[in-house]
Amino acid sequence: MASPAREGDKIRCDACPVMCYIAPGRSGACDRYANEDGNLVRVDPLVIIEKTKAIGGELVPFLDRGAEWDGEIINTDDSFITAIGAGTTYPDYKPAPFIVSRQVDGVDMITVVTEGIFSYCGVKVKIDTDRHLGPERALVRVDGEPIGHVTTAEYGSQMLSLGGVHHLTGGGKKEGRVTCAALLDLCNGRPVEVAIDEGSTVVIEAGKPPIVNGVKEERMRVGCGSATVGMFASQWHGLVDEVVVVDDHITGVISEHQAGKVIGWAPTGIKIKGRRSTPGRYFQVAEPGTGWGGTNVDDPLVILGDFDPKVAKPGQSLLMVSTTGEQFAYYELGDDLKPQKQDMPDGLMKSVRLIEENCEPALCTVLFMGGAGGSLRAGVTENPVKLTRSVKDTLTRITCGGAPAYVWPGGGITIMSDVTLLPENAFGYVPTPALVAPIEFTMRREDYEALGGHMKHVMPLAEARAGKKAIQNDHVLAGQKGAASKQGVPWPTDERHFGWSKAAKKEPGT
Repeated sequence: MASPAREGDKIRCDACPVMCYIAPGRSGACDRYANEDGNLVRVDPLVIIEKTKAIGGELVPFLDRGAEWDGEIINTDDSFITAIGAGTTYPDYKPAPFIVSRQVDGVDMITVVTEGIFSYCGVKVKIDTDRHLGPERALVRVDGEPIGHVTTAEYGSQMLSLGGVHHLTGGGKKEGRVTCAALLDLCNGRPVEVAIDEGSTVVIEAGKPPIVNGVKEERMRVGCGSATVGMFASQWHGLVDEVVVVDDHITGVISEHQAGKVIGWAPTGIKIKGRRSTPGRYFQVAEPGTGWGGTNVDDPLVILGDFDPKVAKPGQSLLMVSTTGEQFAYYELGDDLKPQKQDMPDGLMKSVRLIEENCEPALCTVLFMGGAGGSLRAGVTENPVKLTRSVKDTLTRITCGGAPAYVWPGGGITIMSDVTLLPENAFGYVPTPALVAPIEFTMRREDYEALGGHMKHVMPLAEARAGKKAIQNDHVLAGQKGAASKQGVPWPTDERHFGWSKAAKKEPGT
């Protein structure tokens, strides 16, 4: 095993470009490596995913660091070694920290694990809300520093793009530090409060409801105004003369909508302020905001013009409702054909509750996104482009901490992974600044040989689990920790993930 450089009683850690000299009993700037009795130790335990059950989440020490593995057999049938706690390949001249082999259903498989240092990384955030968070391209800030921007509004959600190399390294030092800290918290499932220029403040926490301007979102909309009209038209028919579903994107009017016409809805003479698209569908009825249906409206009547006296009649009823059912009001026209607010009839209240029932819970989704550069790939093979081709040919499976990773089409290896599927605290950082993320490459032994893999550094998984040191490493590990396989998450070595398997050929797209 290689030994770290020394300066007196300090040892040099070269796991990132900072190259700290660490005094005895102290850790480096990243808090990931420490000097323990003259050994460079990766202080976080190596995480092993257990297929059947959790070990209990406690640190399990390896064998005595001075002892050799005695050949004791350790069951590896239901376990998968992740890169969490494994260490990195930096400074890129050496193979990945662990390259392990095991038999899977009679196939000799190899998994290469490393904690990648990602400057080219960020998160894509999906926030389920009808409320206007900010205009597209508006800067997203933490502690006053820009860390990303607002992108597009999707169906019931607002998208943010946070991080990226320009915020991490292209701005001032504080911008880089704040960006890195925010990304680390988001990826590790901790809440982050952001402020959007010309918009709202939002507390983002993966898998939890967003908090917009101090108010927790309960649900995402059932559909746009037009879709809501279509879904509930038959249930409203006969109970009310007119229904308007207020929506920042497409406001629906049932008497004009095709769904209403098909079931015989009579005209009401209603007039809507806004740009008419097709019958019963209106754009831009108000400005975006945090009121009714994602508009800036608190009183829905402001989007109405005067009713046509040739069609409308006194006593005519009107239901106005938002796309989540959170806001609703019932009116009847007076003698002057002006809507007068009335108590909501029980029959209509049931339909409003049905809208609410069909709305899914509002959540924040955080996807880690990073590009595996040449240095990271060099830890897998002496010919990095062959790894890229092997991934694209589905001969090599990529996971992040054992969780599935979506590989973008096109050149290079750019991945996305849902952070809620990874074990807790799977991400770290280095103060360059950059994120440290676990990444694993799994393939058949023959495919690893074909892409120029570091075959001399392959060890059985059982030996790695027993604490045997890999010859390329200048650090030792603190221990190992078990984590339960999460329900519904595909097992990393399942043969259906690979293009060579019969199962994959029967199930295209797996």
